[in-house]
Amino acid sequence: MRVCRTVAERDLAAELDRERPELLSPYLAALPGARAAVLARLWRGLVHEPLPWVASRTSGGDGVTLRLTDGRRLHGPRSDPWATGTTVGSLELDGAPYSHPALLMAALSVPGRARFAAELDGSTASLALSRTAPRPTKPPARPWEWEQRSPDGHPYHPGCRSRPGFSATEQLAYAPEHRPVVGLRLAPVTGAMLRGPWPSGLRDGDTALIPVHPWQAEHVLADRRLLPGPQAHPLLALRTLDLGRDLHVKTSVSAQLTSAVRDISAYSVENALITSDVAARVADRLGGRLHVTRMLAAAGAGTPDLAAVLRESPYAYAGTGEQVIPVAELPAYLAPHSPRARLERITGFARLALGVCLDLLDLGVALEAHGQNLLVVLDAEGRARRLVYRDLADIRISPARLVRNGFPAPPLSGRLLNDDSTALRRKALGCLITGALGPLAGNAPTLGTVLEAATRDLARTADLQALRTEPLPAKALTLMRLTGGDQWAQLPNPLFNAQG
Repeated sequence: MRVCRTVAERDLAAELDRERPELLSPYLAALPGARAAVLARLWRGLVHEPLPWVASRTSGGDGVTLRLTDGRRLHGPRSDPWATGTTVGSLELDGAPYSHPALLMAALSVPGRARFAAELDGSTASLALSRTAPRPTKPPARPWEWEQRSPDGHPYHPGCRSRPGFSATEQLAYAPEHRPVVGLRLAPVTGAMLRGPWPSGLRDGDTALIPVHPWQAEHVLADRRLLPGPQAHPLLALRTLDLGRDLHVKTSVSAQLTSAVRDISAYSVENALITSDVAARVADRLGGRLHVTRMLAAAGAGTPDLAAVLRESPYAYAGTGEQVIPVAELPAYLAPHSPRARLERITGFARLALGVCLDLLDLGVALEAHGQNLLVVLDAEGRARRLVYRDLADIRISPARLVRNGFPAPPLSGRLLNDDSTALRRKALGCLITGALGPLAGNAPTLGTVLEAATRDLARTADLQALRTEPLPAKALTLMRLTGGDQWAQLPNPLFNAQG
């Protein structure tokens, strides 16, 4: 298979040849496009993030040249940090062309390159596999089907399809873009940490039956006794599934998907319902513009690899003639509209989303409102009416702001609490703009136009002033994979051009 150029590409191809031969040719055909898509995401990070081994960046008519601290030069096309759907055919490192992101990263003499190169290799191969999934041709028949339509994952992250530890067969069996039905397992746990009314259907006397993802069952909990569980449909987050009856379950998957290991800490189990109550009470001040999906119950065995959270479905918040869709899928939903109508609807959504997130931030809650966590209630004409937010595990709560606005101090401790304005704005605005508004706009000029129109009439808080006058915070996704931990970049604010 000479078309395969790396270890991950060859391994995945060999497995398909054995297990799913009908997918081998579509997978091989998808590889060049997947390489170019991941390389574009990597180039975005190299051009715009504060990488310590990039000495300087020079833009010219033929693109951008990075001078590295080891003296070499890396050259490529201009990079719009807010562009989506872009591809880069190749980059030149001291004149040598590199068209595969993993091979380029391996050639860079930088700390962490070997691990990250392996991630880029896996991301590229898995993206090609995701693109073999047949694209839906009809509108979703059930609300959660919106979450199974896009094959490409995070629009800016070079690890957009990084799923280390998942074989090709497992990706086909569990990943939402392949639209499988997943058979969960149940782990009997006596003396489990329970928060909220754990359902009778997930009990055996005094023993809690904790839902377990089948990947976790095979790779992490193989020595435990597990029972057959309910059938469920995987959502955008893969380890979160729709159980029907307006109920979603978030399971532990001890694998690094995109950037983070997706298990559930004892801290999250302990504080799930308290966090839900605090966020919902604050959201009530917004006059119905935001619904926070309630955490119904949580259970854990004391370790992050065996825990689950039950929460209500966001799709229950659709009224007559309305539908709820994840913001990550809003570009696809709006695609059939004319350019003018599409821009009008994007601006309307941005005005609603920025108003809600800034008002909530002023009250003391910073949402992580990216395209997975944030959903929008649309009327029959595709106009945004309300927002729905799910997954409170990584929000931030400011006790000082809550108290200032007449709320009691939250009965919480630990990482969810933060009074630092910079950290709160990074969480609320960085996630909303980088994870929702940027991908929806699709490029810097459109994003600037949208932000200018959407913020024009909002209340002039200090947080809005920062948004309108400072560079935009964004997670430094490439730097994070090389060094670990949260890292931030300051990206050019397209509002400056839109304001003239």
